Amino acid sequence: MKYIYALTLLLISSAAVASEAVVQERLGQYRTQGAGDFDAARGQALWRQEHMQVKLGKQVNCASCHSANLQQAGKHMRTGKRIEPMAPSVNPDRLNDAEKIEKWFTRNCKWTWGRECTAQEKGDILTFLQSK
Repeated sequence: MKYIYALTLLLISSAAVASEAVVQERLGQYRTQGAGDFDAARGQALWRQEHMQVKLGKQVNCASCHSANLQQAGKHMRTGKRIEPMAPSVNPDRLNDAEKIEKWFTRNCKWTWGRECTAQEKGDILTFLQSK
């Protein structure tokens, strides 16, 4: 039992290190695109900022699907599909693949905000998510 516990801790720790490396790489890329310092509080404000979702005809924000509590699963508003927790602290599969990060930023920013996110917005949101 102790072996399984130690192995589990090692895997979680390894995932956290991988996630941190990917996030730092993304933040560096956003800086080369003109972003400044990143701020988790700004990222949280962006996460909660409401926008009119034209197809639904109502105000939505990131938490509308992903949950206000990033340590809990969310549910897509339109499809009802379960969305695993965004917090890397409880979901080690989060934020460990740069291609997925960019894919979901592109898709979700367009769906939620009606436009692509700026490099600054991505960096602030990523910093917020990584802090959870």
